[in-house]
Amino acid sequence: MEDIQTCNTPFDETGDLCLTTFGHSVTHPGHTYGPAVRSYYLIHFILAGKGTFYVNQHTYHLCAGQGFLIEPDYQTIYKSDQTEPWTYSWVAFSGRRAAEMVASLGLSQDEPIFSCTKEQGWKLAAYVQDMLQHNSFTQSGRYYRLGLLLQFLSILSEAQRELLPQTDGNAYIAHMTKFIRLHIEEPFTIQDLADYMNLNRSYMTTLFKKHLGISPHVYIENCRITKAKHLLETTTFSIESIACSCGYAKSDSFTRAFLRRVGMRPKEYRQRQRRYLPKT
Repeated sequence: MEDIQTCNTPFDETGDLCLTTFGHSVTHPGHTYGPAVRSYYLIHFILAGKGTFYVNQHTYHLCAGQGFLIEPDYQTIYKSDQTEPWTYSWVAFSGRRAAEMVASLGLSQDEPIFSCTKEQGWKLAAYVQDMLQHNSFTQSGRYYRLGLLLQFLSILSEAQRELLPQTDGNAYIAHMTKFIRLHIEEPFTIQDLADYMNLNRSYMTTLFKKHLGISPHVYIENCRITKAKHLLETTTFSIESIACSCGYAKSDSFTRAFLRRVGMRPKEYRQRQRRYLPKT
């Protein structure tokens, strides 16, 4: 159970950015939400207490001052601690620029966790409370809440910048990883990425190894295989369709890459893992 304040608002997927729901929750010990899949981006920020977040077969134990992102179409579960149940605020949004804005924050379903200072956390909670106090469906109310959403995201941008100092190299990495996340379903090459960034391919590889510890090829393949595993676990799409959705022009090249990274073929992985659910 939970004591909850929330508001769901009408939204238009054709717009650039639209707030869909927001709220504040004081949960009871052991309160669990999910398994659930959403059609929008959802960001939770923990104000007090502790809990556990499950996604992509990963388990994150979180506490006050931390938060987590949920991307569309991913199955997630989150559970409040038995002795120190968490209190959190959240915002959810969608729209044509939603994916771009989330990527610009350095968040993704592969790296969904962020941390804030006490002052930043206070501001995030204050923006959500302000939204709850201005919950009319008038045009002025919609614009007011959208402004608060942008301020909410600006605090996250500030928090992420403090965690990752913005050197020139990191700025390049941020742009490149954003491009990869937004175009992962396209069969682009390492040279395509270098051309997009107007960088020498060798220098681009040096940046990846310096700041991420791996080559661009490995980073891109990790992203493609992560998406493929999610689709294998949660859909009945054919192997050919999943290969295409993950940027592989041919299913046999996808199968070889999956076998190399995971140690089994996609069909075998689906048979073994599709029924997996974290214990709650």
